[in-house]
Amino acid sequence: MSQTVSVYLLPKLFEPDQLRGGCAVVIDVLRASTTIIHALAAGAKAVIPCEEIDEAKQLAANHSPDERLLGGERDGVRIEGFDLDNSPLAYTAEAVAGKTIIFTSTNGTRALARANLAEPILIGSFVNIRATIDQLINEQRPVHLVCAGTCGEITSEDVLFAGAVATALKEENFQPGNDEADIAGGFFQRHTGSSESLFDALCKSTGGNNLLQAGFDADIRRAADMNRFDIVPQYNSHENTITISV
Repeated sequence: MSQTVSVYLLPKLFEPDQLRGGCAVVIDVLRASTTIIHALAAGAKAVIPCEEIDEAKQLAANHSPDERLLGGERDGVRIEGFDLDNSPLAYTAEAVAGKTIIFTSTNGTRALARANLAEPILIGSFVNIRATIDQLINEQRPVHLVCAGTCGEITSEDVLFAGAVATALKEENFQPGNDEADIAGGFFQRHTGSSESLFDALCKSTGGNNLLQAGFDADIRRAADMNRFDIVPQYNSHENTITISV
């Protein structure tokens, strides 16, 4: 029986139960997905996602300050009292190796919570796109690609990634599970090309424009660095932790 790949352009456009029994990939290219991948690639022990700032602070109080860091943003800006923001470039080995990152973001961590009935739940971005596709190719369950969006609005950077993955899976005989899989695939095919063209496309997106205005050009450049890592983070919804999938 052929497998299916579905795309959801925003978390609010599906009901959580639709993902039950399937594999989900949560996508927040600019920047939560990219940052979580960087943190784990740099040696962070785990990432604990939180929807709310107060939740993150409460969890941090239960961990030794030597063992954890608070990371995240609201409206693109580091949260007061947090150790790190949501820039992937801040999550270096010197900063995060061996630490548990308690992390909250405006869009990405909320999308993760919405997808929590899927299993497994993977974290994808352009920096690990080949590794993500390679893992999904062997998936026997329906694949659900969940775009985080920006403040409840569809953002082209997430759709672009979803389209790239959906296209790759369709080449492996996956069937579209919804119309959005074809829509995202067509959008990606209109933007294929060099890494520079990907960077340009990310800059023109809603999320990219927001980052440019905030002076985070380098974060967009890093998010466009395809296949920088060969790891795929996986979210365990029962333990509320993100670690590297093995």
